[in-house]
Amino acid sequence: MKVIADLAIVPLGVGVSLSRYVAAVEKILREAGLNATLHANGTNVEGEWDEVFAALKKCHEALHEMGVPRVATNLRCSTRTDRDQTLAGKIAAVESWLSRDAGR
Repeated sequence: MKVIADLAIVPLGVGVSLSRYVAAVEKILREAGLNATLHANGTNVEGEWDEVFAALKKCHEALHEMGVPRVATNLRCSTRTDRDQTLAGKIAAVESWLSRDAGR
């Protein structure tokens, strides 16, 4: 089953500068072959359910190996059975509505 997920993996107990840990997470997601798009407060991920969740587990493990004592993940998932949906397709649908409104 394909899933689109929006996740924010938050390392706790390591101070306020988190970019080192975010980079480690992004590397894992990309190496997993997932379509991952970093944004200011997390990452959008697209892929097969089992692959996405296996990568999420690897992210937690890697952060703990880096010395992070606690990792919290905020996760929203979306699946569909009526048609294929992609991150790009979801964005394009909204952009289409915005361009219609601009023409008024």
